[in-house]
Amino acid sequence: MKTIKLLALSAIIVGCISSCQREEIATEINEVSNVPTKEQLIKLSNMGVNTKSVTIQSLKNLDGSIEDYFINGTDLGIPVASLTDESSLETLKDGTKQYRTRNLISNSNRTVDVLGYTGGGGYGISNTGRQALQRAVNNYNRLNTSLNLRLSFGTNYQAADMVIYVERSLGSGGQAGFPSGGRPYKWARIGPGVENRGVAYATHVIAHEMGHCIGLRHTDWQRRVCDGGAEGQGADGAIHIPGTPRGTDITSFMISCSAPGTSQTGAFNRNDVTAIQYLY
Repeated sequence: MKTIKLLALSAIIVGCISSCQREEIATEINEVSNVPTKEQLIKLSNMGVNTKSVTIQSLKNLDGSIEDYFINGTDLGIPVASLTDESSLETLKDGTKQYRTRNLISNSNRTVDVLGYTGGGGYGISNTGRQALQRAVNNYNRLNTSLNLRLSFGTNYQAADMVIYVERSLGSGGQAGFPSGGRPYKWARIGPGVENRGVAYATHVIAHEMGHCIGLRHTDWQRRVCDGGAEGQGADGAIHIPGTPRGTDITSFMISCSAPGTSQTGAFNRNDVTAIQYLY
C-alpha cells in the first residue's frame, strides 16, 4: 500500500513539473510573437486597423504582470483580452480627424508622480535616458496646466503613477497606453536603441509615450505616415481637440513616426501646446 501511494505521489509531482514546464515554454514562445486568428484579424480590420503585419506580443511589466497586445508597427498596442469589446470604425461626421481618447486624467489625479526606473535586469534607463526624461518632464511642466509632473529616479515603481523603463524588445521605439479610471497609463516603455540615438531623440520618444499616457492620440491615427495604415477609434475613442488642425500635423511630437524633413527633439509645436492646455 505504501508503495502504491508513493508511486501515485511521484506521478502527481511529475505531472505538476511537466505542466509547469509546458506553461513556461508556452509563455516564452508567446513573449516572442504569435499569429492572430482569422477572426481576430477580421475584427481588427473592422476597427480600421491595418492588418498587413499584425502579431501578438507579450510585454512583462516591472510588477511581473504580463499583457498581450496586437502590434502592427506602431507604438500603440490593442489589448488582446479586450478585443471583443472594441468598437468597429464608424464614419466620422464631415470627415473630421480627431486626436484624444475618451478617457483623461481626472482632476483629483493631476499631480502625477513620474519615475525613471534605474534598476537592473536591463530595465533601467541610462544617463542619457535620465537627461531625456528630465527634459520631457520640464517641457510638460512649463506649459502651466493643471498637470503637475513630479519626477524622481529609483526603483520604487509601486509608488509611481507613471514609470519610464527600458523594454528590450522595442528596439528604437516605445510603447504605452491610454488613461483609465481617471489615472494616467502607468507603463511608458522605450527600447534600448532609443538612448543610443542621443538625448534629443530619447526626449522625443519619452515625451511621445508620456503623451499617450495622459490621453493623446497620434495626430495621423486615421492614416499613419509610416505605412498608410489606420489605427481605428476602438473603445478609447479618437476625439478632435478644438483649436488644432483637422488634417495631419507632421511636425507634432504625437506623429506616429518621423515624417520626411522633420526632426525629433521632443519639443512641442504650437498645436501640441494648444492640445495639452485645452485638455488640462
